[in-house]
Amino acid sequence: MYIICPQFSASEPVNPYALLGAAIVSELLGTTSLKLSEGFSRPVPSLGVVVGYGLAFYLVSLTLEDLPIGVVYGTWAALGIVGVAAIGIVVFDEPIDLPGAVGILLIIIGVYCVNVLSEMSAH
Repeated sequence: MYIICPQFSASEPVNPYALLGAAIVSELLGTTSLKLSEGFSRPVPSLGVVVGYGLAFYLVSLTLEDLPIGVVYGTWAALGIVGVAAIGIVVFDEPIDLPGAVGILLIIIGVYCVNVLSEMSAH
């Protein structure tokens, strides 16, 4: 994957996992904005939803040029769930109990298995 950067004379390679990480962060911003938009009644957070999700999908599409769809979507969805749960707990003071914490830990373990231990991903 190469992205042309205006400040450089040649295109620079971009790590597909860095793009996937940026897609996850964009999705987290979009989802947090969705909570803050209060049913799209607040313009600025509503714009954050559109920009966050739009950028997330664009970055995921770039990631799919280099990585298998199962790995990309599984990682994106799983880390999105973990990230949104963490934001809910920290920012919105949402409760978490032991089964919830165990479930989140299992999601993280699953992402590790698919991306590091499995031959599904492009190492």
